[in-house]
Amino acid sequence: MHVGLLYSRIRRDEKLLLSELRDRDHEVTKIDVRKERFNIGDAPETFDDIDIAVDRCLATSRSRYVTRFLDAYGVPVVNAADTAELCADKVKNSLVLEAAGVPTPNTDVAFTTDSALESIEDFGYPCVLKPVIGSWGRLMAKVDSRSAAEAILEHKATLGHYEHKVFYIQEFVEKPGRDIRVVATDGEPVAAMTRSSDHWLTNAAKGGEVNEFEIDDEVADLVKRASDAVGGGLLGVDLMETGDSYTVHEVNHTVEFKALDSCVDFDVPAAIVDWLEGKARQEATA
Repeated sequence: MHVGLLYSRIRRDEKLLLSELRDRDHEVTKIDVRKERFNIGDAPETFDDIDIAVDRCLATSRSRYVTRFLDAYGVPVVNAADTAELCADKVKNSLVLEAAGVPTPNTDVAFTTDSALESIEDFGYPCVLKPVIGSWGRLMAKVDSRSAAEAILEHKATLGHYEHKVFYIQEFVEKPGRDIRVVATDGEPVAAMTRSSDHWLTNAAKGGEVNEFEIDDEVADLVKRASDAVGGGLLGVDLMETGDSYTVHEVNHTVEFKALDSCVDFDVPAAIVDWLEGKARQEATA
């Protein structure tokens, strides 16, 4: 197959994918989206003969628009534009998880500092304030008091961009010092890890310690349902343990998997390429 890898920076994750694709003698075209122009009617020649494109754009904005253009051009892309749209926006992500009956943290959205403060007070302290767009745990705040809430809300309100004036407020989940990342392909778990830290943010990007996690039937079911809720694809499903159960707090559409690959006795890039080969065959016969 001929794979178009969409990127703006080649990270360890992309190197693992490229190595696996080339080891299997697949043709790969690396497409730096920063150098491309996307016309509303005519597809760039770069995409001629591409069997399937893989979105690995670092910037959320590029990911959302590039996948939308490829959809318009009729170029198969993973993940799909609709999936990228749902996963990139925490509000939309939470709404589809809730609608699908997937357990997810209780969340309010408010548009003024006064109404946001009311939501925070209703949730009680601590609670969590997140940006609607963002990753790697950036600009997230654990709010421990009314004075902290007032300061954080005022700061966000003055940042300028309209997205900072959409206040996404979430209950604080008492997790056991870790959360769980499952990488899945169309709802089928590939492998999973825990991310542990003394800090309330346990992201691997924040330095969380990673260890292999054994997927049980409940986690597998939640991963499948969360994946279906956003339209499937190559996804990272993030869960937290809540006593004897779990809650899904996020689904990621340009999932990083280098940390997972380093801590499990399983070839994660090989499983992803297996899935890509299957998707390309489906597209060829559609």
